[in-house]
Amino acid sequence: MRHRKSGRKLGRTSSHRDAMFRNMVTSLFEHERIVTTKEKAKELRPIAEKMITLAKRGDLHARRQALSYIRSKAVVEKLFTDIKDQFAERKGGYTRILQTGVRKGDAASMAIIELVGYEEVIESVNSEN
Repeated sequence: MRHRKSGRKLGRTSSHRDAMFRNMVTSLFEHERIVTTKEKAKELRPIAEKMITLAKRGDLHARRQALSYIRSKAVVEKLFTDIKDQFAERKGGYTRILQTGVRKGDAASMAIIELVGYEEVIESVNSEN
């Protein structure tokens, strides 16, 4: 029986799961938006929100805790400067999950997880004839 055992195993060992979520959190803060399956996005959300909460705390211990999970100094620096300022007065709910449909190969439900203030930069091409 698995009563009171929360979290999805996602068909992976615990070490593989930990490494996968570390990579996904790093990619999420680096690009501010990633495409993944709906189940992975739902498991990733609390981890990402905890990292943003650490960044909002902003002291040395919080930075070291974030570095122990993220393991990319450039991404941690971005988290503790840019992303922290973006969510300074927000109390929670830093990420959004948008369902996009199913993957063609295995019909897995796909989703986009992004930071709430994400705006896609679209370059407009002005053709002068």
